[in-house]
Amino acid sequence: MIDIAKIRNLAIVAHIDHGKTTLIDSVFKATQTFRENQEVVERLMDSNELERERGITIRSKHCTVSWNDYLINIIDTPGHADFSGEVERVLSMVDSVLLLVDANEGPMPQTRYVLMRALKLGLRPIVIVNKVDRPNSRVDFTLNKTFDLFIELGATDEQAHFPVLYGSGLDGWFVKDLDNVENKGMEPLFQMIIDEVPAPQVDQDGDFLMQVSSLDWDDYKGQIGCGRVLRGSLKKGEEFTRMVTKLKDLSAPEKGWEFVSASKVKGIHMWVTRGLTRVETDEISAGDIVWLAGPPEIGIGDTFSKNEETGEALKPLDIEEPTLSMFFLVNNGPFSGQDGTAIMLRQLKERLVRELRVNVALRMEDVGRSDGVKVSGRGELHLAILIEEMRREGLEFCISRPEVITRLDESGTVLEPMEQLIIDVPEEHQGVIIEKLAKRKGQLTTVENSGTNTIRIEFEIPTRGLIGYRSEFMTDTRGLGIMASRLVGYGPWCGEIVSRSKGSVISMETGPATAYSLEGLQERSVIFIEPTEKIYVGQIVGENARNMDMTCNPTKRKNLTNHRAATKDIAVKLDVPRKMTLEQAMEWIRADELVEVTPKSIRIRKTILDFDDRKRAAKKLLALDESSSVMPSRTPV
Repeated sequence: MIDIAKIRNLAIVAHIDHGKTTLIDSVFKATQTFRENQEVVERLMDSNELERERGITIRSKHCTVSWNDYLINIIDTPGHADFSGEVERVLSMVDSVLLLVDANEGPMPQTRYVLMRALKLGLRPIVIVNKVDRPNSRVDFTLNKTFDLFIELGATDEQAHFPVLYGSGLDGWFVKDLDNVENKGMEPLFQMIIDEVPAPQVDQDGDFLMQVSSLDWDDYKGQIGCGRVLRGSLKKGEEFTRMVTKLKDLSAPEKGWEFVSASKVKGIHMWVTRGLTRVETDEISAGDIVWLAGPPEIGIGDTFSKNEETGEALKPLDIEEPTLSMFFLVNNGPFSGQDGTAIMLRQLKERLVRELRVNVALRMEDVGRSDGVKVSGRGELHLAILIEEMRREGLEFCISRPEVITRLDESGTVLEPMEQLIIDVPEEHQGVIIEKLAKRKGQLTTVENSGTNTIRIEFEIPTRGLIGYRSEFMTDTRGLGIMASRLVGYGPWCGEIVSRSKGSVISMETGPATAYSLEGLQERSVIFIEPTEKIYVGQIVGENARNMDMTCNPTKRKNLTNHRAATKDIAVKLDVPRKMTLEQAMEWIRADELVEVTPKSIRIRKTILDFDDRKRAAKKLLALDESSSVMPSRTPV
């Protein structure tokens, strides 16, 4: 068994881009986790291909380093609000957190969220003011704002009296006092972890007890559960009891929880983490963070215990519910199967079920449609990452426009998710930002001048108002603005929001697009396609200049005659087409449009491809609206 006094379990939490993963790179170098001649890439913990491309952490990861005979388990967590479900479940495995705060930006929305979760669990954070060597760093401002945040979130006296380090995770040095930076290095960080993070408060001699906080999947070994052993030890092949619990009301955890079932299982495979590698072991003991496979099914919050009494069952983990949903549909377009694998509904469900095994913040709902299922997540990026992963696996399917998940309060009032939005933008752009967010039902709450020609503006805005705004925001600020948001709760329905004021340009023919036709179309619209690109009936090929849909024939060719045309020697001049990314296409489409996702292409199309069928459907919908009051869609939670 490992000496419990020599174990430290902690998580690194922060807002996105505040330097969590980069700090762990410096930790690996300082502890000499890898050989001197071993090739080590940057942001080593971001092992996923999408994480490296986008420069963000998507899933929390666990590593272990040794320093002066101490075993330090570190969990790297995502900083984006859409992946906060990864943060919620891993905090139950640790005894403290390193709270990183950028010395220039100060506390941001996700900083507030992760700190709130840590304080709620009774953890005492260690605050690290990172990037103090950058120009325009505001160390005193950042530290004061962080302290104010602790007080605002109701921290106890012990939690508010937090230890502080200053330094640079990229360069690998930290100090307790910026006036004394002679002995720069990583030793102050390790020493503070040893001194300030408590050893696990567990009983090594009692019966085995563990709660699952994270999931993984192996095609050969099946479901794998990860968690901290709370009591006792377990040997390979020993029998124990798996107990399942659930909350009585997912939308209201305060209403309590209940026991569901218990079953006898065995631990067939067990691992501990050393460095970044899982090492299989014959015995796991209290205090360590371990991986276990054997039970046919494992769920988040399950209790593993040698004691057969169901009273040993632990309270299920509180994971906040999704806020956005969309339909994943079978691709029924004319080009189905040409770029990738055209899947049927059964295969689509099987792929989503595999994702549900590890993605705890995701939900799938079969609403009875014969062509698709409803998938819910924390935000646009959360769903976009899943779609991109499926696309890279060679799958073809269609997705609908994201919609917010609403609730009904006790009086029957419709409630929708509300977000706190913080924007850092140059002063000259603040006018257009305030004007456009006001149209999206955003309420201005705070304006703060940082003194560096940058304005920080805070809004409270419905989640619906942010759908489709990010690309517009980057255009309005010339790419110089920074926006971040977090869910703050639910509020009354704010009314209709018009996010797109321009119509679609829809193809009425199938075939390759021609430069001759596109030259005429670009005078009245923004084109999405290139000459010779194959298109089909019902595909959207551009954005109309007016707020109405326009059908066209992008495949039209110039008539050939015996005469020499006066314009023969004039070259066709085409604007550069607007190529939509997956996120931009998700934001741009309307309720009657879909995004067709294939391994090679992102196409936008009408849900009903045929023009006459669309007209008949529109008349039927209009008659239905006139005969009944139109209310926002409501999804019970």
